[in-house]
Amino acid sequence: MKKIYKTLLWCGLLLVTAAGIFSCSDFLDKEADAIVAEGEAFKTFTNFQGYIEEIYNCIPDKEKNYWTTSWNWGDDEVFNIEGNWHMTNQVDLGNFWAWQAGRLSQPGIWLDKPTTSPTSTNKFEHALWPHAWYSIRKVNLGLANIDKLIGTEEQKNLIAGQLYFFRAWWHFEMMEYFGGLPYVDQVFPADKAPMLPRLSYQECANKAGEDFARAAELLPIDWDKTTVGTKTAGKNQLRANKIMALGYLGKNYLWAASPLMKNGASLGGGNTYNYDDTFSRKAAEAFGQLLALVESGQTQYALVQFDYKNIYDHEEADGVTSKFSDIFYTMGQNWLMPGSTEAIFRGPSTDVNGSNWNTTKTFGPKVEGIVEHDNIIHQPTANYVKFYGMANGLPLNDPASGFDPAYPFKDRDPRFYHDIVFDGFKYVNASMPADMEYLRYAGLHSNGTMRGATNGSRTGYFIQKLVPHTANKYDGAYNWSGNLHIYLPYMRLADIYLMYAEACAAFDGAAGRATNFSKTAEDAINTIRDRAGAGHVHASYTGNREKFLDEVRRERAVELSFEGYRFNDLQRWLLLTEPPYNVKTSQEFDRLENVDFFKENDPKDARVANFREVPILTRQFGTRHYWFPLKVADVSMYPEFAQNPGW
Repeated sequence: MKKIYKTLLWCGLLLVTAAGIFSCSDFLDKEADAIVAEGEAFKTFTNFQGYIEEIYNCIPDKEKNYWTTSWNWGDDEVFNIEGNWHMTNQVDLGNFWAWQAGRLSQPGIWLDKPTTSPTSTNKFEHALWPHAWYSIRKVNLGLANIDKLIGTEEQKNLIAGQLYFFRAWWHFEMMEYFGGLPYVDQVFPADKAPMLPRLSYQECANKAGEDFARAAELLPIDWDKTTVGTKTAGKNQLRANKIMALGYLGKNYLWAASPLMKNGASLGGGNTYNYDDTFSRKAAEAFGQLLALVESGQTQYALVQFDYKNIYDHEEADGVTSKFSDIFYTMGQNWLMPGSTEAIFRGPSTDVNGSNWNTTKTFGPKVEGIVEHDNIIHQPTANYVKFYGMANGLPLNDPASGFDPAYPFKDRDPRFYHDIVFDGFKYVNASMPADMEYLRYAGLHSNGTMRGATNGSRTGYFIQKLVPHTANKYDGAYNWSGNLHIYLPYMRLADIYLMYAEACAAFDGAAGRATNFSKTAEDAINTIRDRAGAGHVHASYTGNREKFLDEVRRERAVELSFEGYRFNDLQRWLLLTEPPYNVKTSQEFDRLENVDFFKENDPKDARVANFREVPILTRQFGTRHYWFPLKVADVSMYPEFAQNPGW
């Protein structure tokens, strides 16, 4: 590819905004092949870092990868009928081939695309599959030439650490969907396919683990505190560091420990609690090291606050310096990238106003154009919303929970009110034309004003965790003046606590803990619940390993809802094929209050009748659906690169 590094100094890309340290325009003007052949890319730290920056640029943005996109493929979400071409619905149909470019108008667009460009600043031109193989080759070229770098020990460690991190990261991201792959850790001729056999998942995980561990040894906790990083202080947040490497080291081992990876694909769910003990312990140690660093104040990371004076409008309490919604979107902050102190790993997201074409317009009702543009709506399934238990910490189906179907929205986990739009919710705050007033309060009861399958909610709920409900025609949060910027991190600190809890519980239940961190699995879960103001895990769930694991899994469902984790969780737990996780439902009920009630009262206090779930669809999955099919062209290259079973 000619002039492949030409745009590495893209001024909007956070990673390279400080031209004083990474200015290499003369280097960038050279032909890519000539650069590598001459070794120019590898001679100085400036040039070598410029070579690596392109890998950061390749990281796909799941939310903004197309005008409308889809990334929640578990039991968590459905689209309105017009959105059925999206990958979520194709997964519902069992059409896992749809991830590939050229099939059904590319519904799996963040995984694959017909045209991609590593140097492009266009968010639409990045996808996982093509960029992964490209970046892995780029990493291996860099490692093969690292001896050419003339620099300090710190500079050499920074370069090598980033390369090892990215070789493991790109392999891991593909492994989540496709299983064990050839682990490419050497340079092959560009015109020949590497004739490497596919490894088992756990064999791949061991190799990725070695790379993540090397990266953790070589990289600093905070680039701002390095000699190199001081020159770009305040602009180093996206650079690979020790905490990222430890987080992915633990995640890599936890995934390898998980029931699917240990036992293979199977039906019946009989192995859902059967983890690999060795990998679980290795995961716990990696997470434990990370969390010990965080809780001792040695890192730049911390859990954000969950303290609201108006939770429905995400209006933080007085004195709050970081709020939960800042992880996912920012408003009125000059397009500040979301994540706050909790996001650990993110790719670039510097397209000013790019969130509003059209992600911020795909979460609310389209009735009468109340949310504008494409008639596509992400909406949570009723079966998934049930995971949001009661404020006392108990699940809804626990007889002691206090859940009352006559008042189904009362006394719920505080995150329910932050994340979910339910019946009677004040959807529009601003003034509206008189003939539109009937849409001010969400009509999400059966046959309500926002329940149309075409332009409303099929399930009785909307999502406002990732995009605020004020992103509508009248409140105008998605207008230019709102500075609304959304981005989903690939990894955040709360997820580390939850993965730590799962890894420890896998080998020792609620009392399990790592040797290098003081908290038990139970403590880790309760840390997250304390932040949200939800009750601790009840004693009735801590004495039994399997019941406690069920609570760990429910906590993941709530805390990490709609962030793109659920499909891979159900997959690795061997629950993707199993009821009730293969059923998507709607919430049906009769509204007993008139609209004046909602003008004067909190919608959570509304009384309803005939509260019940109704199935929308049941997924007909077999064991082959535990892995996506590989491309036919790829598995035809040589016999050792075999197709996944059943495809």
